[in-house]
Amino acid sequence: MTTGPVRQARPGRPEGEGGGLRTALAGLTTRGRSFLAAGVAAAICAYVLGQSDLLRVGLLLAVLPLVCATVLYRTRYRVAGSRRLSPARVPAGSEARVQLRVDNVSRLPTGLLMLQDRVPYVLGPRPRFVLDRVEPGGRREVSYRVRSDLRGRYPLGPLQLRLTDPFGMCELTRAFSAYDTLTVIPRVEALAPVRLTGEAKGYGDGRLRSLALAGEDDVIPRGYRYGDDLRRVHWRSTARYGELMVRREEQPQRARCTVLLDTRGGAFRGAGPDSAFEWAVSGAASVLVHMLERGFSVRLLTDTGSSVPGEGADGFAGAGQESADAAGLMMDTLAVIDHSDGSGLSRAYDVLRGGNEGLLFAFFGDLDEEQAAMAARMRQRSGAAVAFLLDSQVWGREPHEAPTGPVNRSEERLRMLREAGWTAVRVPRGATLNDMWRQADRERGGVVAASVPGRGGASGGEAR
Repeated sequence: MTTGPVRQARPGRPEGEGGGLRTALAGLTTRGRSFLAAGVAAAICAYVLGQSDLLRVGLLLAVLPLVCATVLYRTRYRVAGSRRLSPARVPAGSEARVQLRVDNVSRLPTGLLMLQDRVPYVLGPRPRFVLDRVEPGGRREVSYRVRSDLRGRYPLGPLQLRLTDPFGMCELTRAFSAYDTLTVIPRVEALAPVRLTGEAKGYGDGRLRSLALAGEDDVIPRGYRYGDDLRRVHWRSTARYGELMVRREEQPQRARCTVLLDTRGGAFRGAGPDSAFEWAVSGAASVLVHMLERGFSVRLLTDTGSSVPGEGADGFAGAGQESADAAGLMMDTLAVIDHSDGSGLSRAYDVLRGGNEGLLFAFFGDLDEEQAAMAARMRQRSGAAVAFLLDSQVWGREPHEAPTGPVNRSEERLRMLREAGWTAVRVPRGATLNDMWRQADRERGGVVAASVPGRGGASGGEAR
């Protein structure tokens, strides 16, 4: 079973401690306040009427809640609590299990405890549990489930213990200091193995390319290090530099892939888990994981020109545990990504213009003529390029509904992208990414077949 981090802490002082008797009296329940009020009233009546028996009853009623509050206030239970998330990172719409554990580490048994955990309202109602007497050295375990359809990072905790006396006269709250964070990441859809045909710079039939050493003049030497094989000594460079030089080992160069996510606030309409922006975020997450699992160096880029913190110059490389760590970092970034204040794609274009990006996948919202032209120019620095266009004019209607307005603008944007070499598909509302992924593959294959008549195949990239 996959588990998240475990946090443990001891409860500190009761909330509001420092006021002494005032804090204890603030913890009186409705029953305790009623007893205190009845006792005071009985004492006053006894004084006025001269009834000593009634005075004794009044004193008993008034003293009982005060004694209970004082005893409860001075009680010092040594209780340790822990929380376990399973898992700590969960896709939107899925459930996570939270397990709470309370250990009595003192030599005295506890009284009746009410355990309460603080959770954001979007995760569900606040969980409450009543724990019976916990013996010395004993433990109690309870659990609850949380679920959210919205991405984000949600704090869980701190854990609270409510202490009460046997008569129910007083109730005090003691809080733990530790809390955990539940990360709700975008939904990731498994994509079909397709072959994106066509020329792709930095992307070929081989998953890993090597820097070819064509001859002696192409060798890039480095200084000798202890333990290097003497058979790799490059004597010409040694004579030139005056120190022992060795041939550099062939360095693997991974095929590269960039996923561009349009986050402009004005490019998407609507909000919520079924909005176009959430579809784009989920699509970007699915493509990133799909390409990373197939050994590509992947990079996440937004319209602001920013990428994932900690990402290298060539993106994240997919290899074993590093692949899982890279996927986790990108999912954490997408979990909290939101609309940007920008109105254009110029920053992303400047980043893409700086080098060869290999494969390029883009998720665009509404594009005006200027932004569509800029997106078209992004294709020049990449190999195969696939664009998913979430036009609000198309996204705003149901899949079975016929268009009620002009669609010339959307068609014009698609035409501009396709003429620039993009494989551009329009995403209707309710479509699945896997369907759009297959459609992009079919359209890409049709473009290549039409542009290269009579050719049996084309070199390309394999996304299987």
